[in-house]
Amino acid sequence: MPHFNPLVEKLSPPPVPSVLAWAKSYDGSRGPLIDLSQAVPGYPAHPDMLAWLGEAAASTAYTGYGAIEGEAVLRDAYAAHVAGLYGAAVTADNIHITSGCNQAFICAAMAIAGAGDTVLMTNPYYFNQETTLAMLGINVELVPCDAGAGFLPEVDAIAAALRPGIRALALVSPNNPTGAVYPPELLNRIHAACRAKGVWLILDETYRDFLPDASAAPHDLLAGEGWQESFIGLYSFSKSFCIPGHRLGAITAGPAVIEQVAKIMDNLQICAPRSAQAAVAKALPALADWRQGNRAEIAARADALRDVMSRLPKWKLQAVGAYFAYVRHPFPDIDSQFIAEKLAKLAGVVCLPGDYFGEGQENYLRFAFANADAETIRKLEERLANFTPPGL
Repeated sequence: MPHFNPLVEKLSPPPVPSVLAWAKSYDGSRGPLIDLSQAVPGYPAHPDMLAWLGEAAASTAYTGYGAIEGEAVLRDAYAAHVAGLYGAAVTADNIHITSGCNQAFICAAMAIAGAGDTVLMTNPYYFNQETTLAMLGINVELVPCDAGAGFLPEVDAIAAALRPGIRALALVSPNNPTGAVYPPELLNRIHAACRAKGVWLILDETYRDFLPDASAAPHDLLAGEGWQESFIGLYSFSKSFCIPGHRLGAITAGPAVIEQVAKIMDNLQICAPRSAQAAVAKALPALADWRQGNRAEIAARADALRDVMSRLPKWKLQAVGAYFAYVRHPFPDIDSQFIAEKLAKLAGVVCLPGDYFGEGQENYLRFAFANADAETIRKLEERLANFTPPGL
């Protein structure tokens, strides 16, 4: 028998492929498949984005190794974008480009925690972050989020959990899986609690470009004095520019953190995809209006889902925002994995079980509603209203 790293071997297989496999058994009898599983933009990239990607990919200028921290042109462009959004003195020295936000998270985690250390997360959590920490030998402790409070974390509960030995608190806002949006004041109080205990706050803001108000900063943490010693921000270009296959993310942090991340990236990948960086550097300022239109489109899809769920009293929309909705299914004695599997196979609705996002989540399903247009979302009403799992 071969021997593998036990920290990796004990992990479950990647969850999304298993869910998509269920969909292959759907016979189409209820209409076209409604895929609300993986967070993939439900509309194409802008033609200019595709043209810039093609031009850069065909250029010999980007066939060699690039700067580990990222292309200067993208670091400058993204720093200017962040500075403008948050009203903060952020420069390229605060930016490290990574190959997607999952890689940004593993770099941030490795920079500040090692095997045997502990990182605090909320329950429910984003499963890729939890498994990342597990395979690094970093312990995870969880702070529960109350469904009655819209799955927002409670400051007192977090403060009580910040015992000695906790290296960081990892949050996602807008949240994955729940969609909950953490208000700026809540984030300020959480950050203050972390700073008081010498704990890093890692905030994943992959979905911030789909908040309703483009002019309002999601928080003011980058404007506070000393943030570079206590805060690490994560971001993904994938959703905003509809290029998840090109794998681009970013870290915003103090130069000391960026220095540590560069050491890690040199071993993980050396540099993020260069041609995509060049294209995004152009797109970041040029496609602002297009991205604003997408923000409105995603908001319309969220409204369509709210409307549908309002007419399904047995199904409860527990939280919704940006890209995701967290839905309580009406079968309390049946775990969510069974419900999600039967929804996919019998009703042609593909979503993720709450079980994938932590203990005690068996009554919930995650709908990645941004994947589907409003017309498709409205078709959920009939399928959910008429769905009964086998045996009931």
